[in-house]
Amino acid sequence: MAARIEDLGRWAALAASFSASLAVAGCSAQAQTTAKPHAPRHATAPAADKTGGDRSVYFGELHLHTAYSFDAWSLMGTKTTPEQAYDFMQGKPVKVNGVWQKRAWPLDFAAVTDHSENMGVMNQLDDPDNAFAKTEIGQRIVKDTAQAFYILKNAVDHHTPVPGLNPKPAMRSAWDREIAAANGAYKPGRFTSFIGYEWSSMDKGRYNLHRNVIFKGDTAPMPFTSGDSPRPEDLWTYLEKNRAAGVEAIAIPHNGNVSGGLMYDWNDSDGRPISEAYAQHRALNEPLTEIVQNKGQSDTLPELSSSDEFAEFEIFDRLLTHPEEKSKPHGSYIREAFGRGLVIQQKVGANPFKYGVVGGADLHNGLETSDENAMAGGPFGIDPKTALPSREEAKHRLNLVPTPALIDEEAEEQGKPHRNEDNTIFSSAGLTGVWAEKNDRDSIFAALKRKETFATSGPRIRVRAFGGWAFGADALGKPGWTAKAYATGVPMGGDLPQRPAGAGAPSFILQAMKAPESGNLDRIQVIKVWLDGQGYKEKVFDVALSGGRKVDPKTGKAPAVGNTVDLKTGAYKNTIGAPALQTVWRDPQFDPAKPAVYYVRVLEIPTPRWTTLLAIKRHLPFPANRPTTIQERAWGSPIWYTPASPQQAQAPVRAHAG
Repeated sequence: MAARIEDLGRWAALAASFSASLAVAGCSAQAQTTAKPHAPRHATAPAADKTGGDRSVYFGELHLHTAYSFDAWSLMGTKTTPEQAYDFMQGKPVKVNGVWQKRAWPLDFAAVTDHSENMGVMNQLDDPDNAFAKTEIGQRIVKDTAQAFYILKNAVDHHTPVPGLNPKPAMRSAWDREIAAANGAYKPGRFTSFIGYEWSSMDKGRYNLHRNVIFKGDTAPMPFTSGDSPRPEDLWTYLEKNRAAGVEAIAIPHNGNVSGGLMYDWNDSDGRPISEAYAQHRALNEPLTEIVQNKGQSDTLPELSSSDEFAEFEIFDRLLTHPEEKSKPHGSYIREAFGRGLVIQQKVGANPFKYGVVGGADLHNGLETSDENAMAGGPFGIDPKTALPSREEAKHRLNLVPTPALIDEEAEEQGKPHRNEDNTIFSSAGLTGVWAEKNDRDSIFAALKRKETFATSGPRIRVRAFGGWAFGADALGKPGWTAKAYATGVPMGGDLPQRPAGAGAPSFILQAMKAPESGNLDRIQVIKVWLDGQGYKEKVFDVALSGGRKVDPKTGKAPAVGNTVDLKTGAYKNTIGAPALQTVWRDPQFDPAKPAVYYVRVLEIPTPRWTTLLAIKRHLPFPANRPTTIQERAWGSPIWYTPASPQQAQAPVRAHAG
């Protein structure tokens, strides 16, 4: 028990250092050095400024599949139930395929989001006496469960029924169980569970347009599926009809990186340029988008952001059902979408891509994990203490031995040999952070709606940002600074207030704190995207660097933080970097005539990637096509600047003291 108290004490001390009012001048950063803390029992140690702030940080998951998703059941042999998934996310041990598994640390909130298309339909075959199990097609599927994926996918794609299958009763029963599981797991103040599902539209059978639908309350109508309509516009109409009836929900698009350029396109589903009505329709129903998950990140690519030295991170740029084809980069990534949104707003008066960001898992075995050592290739979470792949299986997971792909329709149809799967392209899961008053449905859903959210590539990195016009360099040193920041500025996800007459550039209060189970922090960056003529530009600013490093004025780059990873053992040392960074930064290139978007990116020091950890554990070579180390990171939701209209500019606005 003494060890547990010591662990919590170390974490509380670090949290206190993050929250303390430290004097910070200009763009400098201050950090307290400390030994690496151990993971606490709960992820909700207070991080708010207790002299005025009343919101704390909570970490959670809004994208997870169980055996009720037809692809998880058929292709991956998943047997995990929604109830087990919620237990696992709360840190309880669950028995899966005869093996007890337990998450390393509990989440604060979560939603199971099984595919709405044929939800629970294949689970009927678990009962040999079920009528569908006795049909010819049912018998085919029982002998080869992968057949179910192709049969159901073709039925959805071509809007044709499956002989002998009446999916509606099974879907109704499965949805009732999903609702009951979410409500049964809800423990206000300790763990918040949301009713949810995934709407899984795949344009032309290959371009991902998927959205997760998250309901606020304890009841929800039957899911709207891509079989009902593959158009996002129709999903939004479904949400609006429910909202009018008192059922609140939002949609969260994910994996724009594999959308073939359609997720953040210039046009609507009918190929027409985005209109004001479309932009408003989308913004009302989709306040958030998923920036990172098991199938890579959707922030940007080196091809789109050539001056960003950290753009080469967890790239998954192949279409899901046609991996031999690269996904078109333009229209597929969020940073570009932020720029496109500014252009569209200038043209039609509304921004369809005014998104906050979240991170997700999209794991398909019902076991949500985000630590690198709890990832072992493919869309699966594991307890590394009990379920680490054997040496022979690890050879497949590390792409050292060819592995036939689970999905290869073209080969199936043409009788060709199956292509091989490269499991190393998968990433560990992402994570969502929110700043909310309480750990309950009302508070966390409100935080999601107002976009006071951030995403991480897995670790519990804490990020906070405020934008305003009068934050002085000493803002963080003043008592009650958080309350003043809320009162005179906006948190991430918000719009800067109207620029006061005579005001200069906006300033930003930025804070980041390391994860208890991961590496120290390398730096805080601000990514700015702004309107320039009929297009947009971007720039990455290093605004807080650990170890006293400075940006070279000639190159505009900062020295690398270093690398302490031992590739023989997988261990690393927190002797570089800093446990916490914070600064007050003012945009040195501000043009009051140009709309802009600002969002934070926080980088850790290098730590081992999951492929490295698995290879070391099983005494195997490292995959040649993947980095041995990565810099885990976090992204904050943006803060937007919009110049005042001529009418607004004439109205006097009083500047607040910082």
